[in-house]
Amino acid sequence: MIKVLIVDDSAMVRQAFARELAKERDIEVVGSAPDPYVARDKIVALRPDVITLDIEMPRMDGLTFLRKLMKHFPMPVIIVSSLTRKGGQVALEAVELGAVEVLAKSGEAYSVGDMAQQLAEKIRAASLVDVSALARKSDLSRFAGKSLTALSETTNKVIAVGSSTGGTEALKAFLTRLPANAPGVVMVQHMPANFTHAFAERLNDLCQVEVKEAEDGDIVRPGRALLAPGNFHMLIRRSGARYLVNVKSGPMIHYQRPAVDPLFRSVARYVGANAIGVILTGMGSDGARGMLEMKDAGAVTFAQDEASCVVYGMPKEAIKAGAVEYVVPLNEMAARILQAL
Repeated sequence: MIKVLIVDDSAMVRQAFARELAKERDIEVVGSAPDPYVARDKIVALRPDVITLDIEMPRMDGLTFLRKLMKHFPMPVIIVSSLTRKGGQVALEAVELGAVEVLAKSGEAYSVGDMAQQLAEKIRAASLVDVSALARKSDLSRFAGKSLTALSETTNKVIAVGSSTGGTEALKAFLTRLPANAPGVVMVQHMPANFTHAFAERLNDLCQVEVKEAEDGDIVRPGRALLAPGNFHMLIRRSGARYLVNVKSGPMIHYQRPAVDPLFRSVARYVGANAIGVILTGMGSDGARGMLEMKDAGAVTFAQDEASCVVYGMPKEAIKAGAVEYVVPLNEMAARILQAL
């Protein structure tokens, strides 16, 4: 049983989370707290496995509390924030401080049912995180800004990437190692709307390649990385000699929107042997089937190794499915992919 503590200043949110999670057989809400001071005492008394944490709270904001928590009592934390651009930027700061997942409060983009499904899945993912791996996240930052030698000649290759829990830092470590004229990149990270916009902006400031949240019809080209927007699936298609992305709504797949499998399957169909497939840290099996289709279509496929994953779920499932050719540590991924080109 996964023990959960809900930390949120809204009594309605605490009640809604507790009510929905009570439907899950493997999750138990052991308590709730309206602010970090109450949360501190309940963490000591109840020893939860996972905490859900709001950002804006009285007496102490969520970021300050998270910073103290990760220093003195590190544990898996899921950030809960509103679907605002400012909220997305703050949530990304929380991820950099050690939070392992981000959840959007119910709003126009998400129904209560969607939120409940995603919350339960994120709690399950967070419960599998090795707390020592949270400390390793800071080690990844030392790779940022250390670019590899630029490619002497660009190609019409496309790099397709999928990630989930722990993926924001993994993507940062990977993308900051790509040269400015690297092949076009299309990527799905399980994140809500507006958080993906803020995340793309953050990556664009750090990387030599251009990073942007994808819009329908965007061209996939060398030196550009397109991130699927939260709450929308992203597919690739071919128009003459060019690759474009389609951004579209649709049902959740593997409890996710965006999901990795739709992207990978479209890459298999339209890019084929010109594709490189990459699956990074995350819980569940999203991406395994799509990557197998990519491999069958002639793509070269990579998975992050267990030691460098925050959660070794998606890579493990892809390997089990026979979809992966190379298993590589995160800090070597960019170099190995460029060698494969």
